[in-house]
Amino acid sequence: METTWDLTPLFPGLESPEFRAAWESLRGRIGDLRSLLEQEAPLPQVLSALDALWEEATPLWAYLYARFSANTADEAALAKLSELEVLFLDFQRLKPRLTRYLARQDPEEAGPYRLLVEEAKEEALHMMPEGEEVLAAELSLSGRRAWDKLHENLTSQITASVDGEEMPISKVRNLYFHPEEGVRKRAYEAELLAWERHEVPLAYALNGVKGEASVLNRRRGYRDDLEPSLHRNRITKRALLALQEAVRESLPLFRRYFHLKAKALGKERLDWWDLFAPIGQGRRWGLEEARDFIRGKLATLVPNAAQVAEKAFGERWMDLLPRKGKVGGAYCMPRGGGKSLILANYEESFESVSTLAHELGHAYHNFALREVPASLREVPMTLAETASIMNETLVVEAALQEASPEEGLQILDGYLQGAAQVVVDIHSRFLFESWVFQRRKGRELSPREFQELMLKAQEEAYGEALASRHPYMWAVKGHYYGADFYNYPYTFGLLFGLAVYGEAKEDPAFARRYEELLAASGMHPARALAARFGFDLESLDFWRKGLKVLAEKVEELERRLA
Repeated sequence: METTWDLTPLFPGLESPEFRAAWESLRGRIGDLRSLLEQEAPLPQVLSALDALWEEATPLWAYLYARFSANTADEAALAKLSELEVLFLDFQRLKPRLTRYLARQDPEEAGPYRLLVEEAKEEALHMMPEGEEVLAAELSLSGRRAWDKLHENLTSQITASVDGEEMPISKVRNLYFHPEEGVRKRAYEAELLAWERHEVPLAYALNGVKGEASVLNRRRGYRDDLEPSLHRNRITKRALLALQEAVRESLPLFRRYFHLKAKALGKERLDWWDLFAPIGQGRRWGLEEARDFIRGKLATLVPNAAQVAEKAFGERWMDLLPRKGKVGGAYCMPRGGGKSLILANYEESFESVSTLAHELGHAYHNFALREVPASLREVPMTLAETASIMNETLVVEAALQEASPEEGLQILDGYLQGAAQVVVDIHSRFLFESWVFQRRKGRELSPREFQELMLKAQEEAYGEALASRHPYMWAVKGHYYGADFYNYPYTFGLLFGLAVYGEAKEDPAFARRYEELLAASGMHPARALAARFGFDLESLDFWRKGLKVLAEKVEELERRLA
């Protein structure tokens, strides 16, 4: 099996006529859109130009980022990627004008693009004068983005000493997965000391990011600092409140899971360094076995998802194995035509099988969007995890049915461990960020105050299930620096995806409508989209459907540990 992707269907190379033609065409598309906006052209012409721009841009972004992320030493790709960012600045400068243009249109005449017009009308209410918006965008390069880069660069260079070995902080944090508690505890202690040594610049960075955001939010007339994220994620405040209530209601369930894990580890209560400790014993999963397993299990409920997975393997959409110079983690991005590019760092473990199934879910989502106009393929974070959660849960449930007792324990704990991060830990992150915004309006916060707020948030989320906390998680998580409230959409996505999964299992007719839901995910606000399929996002009962799947997993873990 080929384990590297084939990028030649996109472009033969950076110097190829095809690449140069696409580059110049994109430049022309931006110019066309500018001219149409200046002329106040009819709405269909502007929307057509916008679609054409995105169709041209998608393969260029995909090709360049794929080349760079698969080989960070590819200087030519990195340079061209930077040039593309500069080229796209011309489009970013047009966005305030585009928003105001769309806001003047009649939604009734926009057809499938109605959402773009309605959102523009809402956004226009919160826009500063065009010159100020352009200035804010340009100043962000030396403001928010600079603080974000400081965090990224500084944290990538932090090291700590564990058992006499000096190692990057990322490697230290990976020791939390070590089977020996002594190693995990020493990693925790070393990590806290490392963050303490760098707390001052990181506190300035966080103050800078949230301070800038708060000023702009007030200038744009938002009621609070949360409101922009609700618009961005296309959800209502009432839906978020229902989600948060369901999360708080579920905390005893997760504390039950933490107590079960503590018992399995021979402890009365977990410490922070035990959250990722392994229980059970896994086996090796070869890549060919993973391919057959994923395809076969998806086919039982979502045949088209299985076909997309097979195409991804057969047509080499994926770069699968770790190597020097390749970025870590995993991602899936659209490349145009309903196809995707997937980067993974596959190791022969079930965790890697699950991750691969997850990313192939994103590829299926991109496939479902293939016939949707390009400007309506942008899916909010709240809905972007739907297919990946479906894929991942299908594969996990199938593996649990076939696994040995020891492997079953490992799979089940790994699944619940991930869910606990998305529900419980993200609840603490949401609380922390909310409190930071409230206080930052008055003044800057000290490192000690950030620590106190973090510990308070963890206390509310984890309660008595944990015997120790992590006061520097505000420094660890880069999401605080790159965006605002980049936390609750993950919880929303997990529970929404699990509710969809539960419905599909119970109702085969719904399973057939599932692809229709994915295809429409960029065309409606989340509440309206959900209502089309019988879901009420503002109802506590809806969120309980997703949590019911997790409750069943906790009960299964309890049976296996009995």
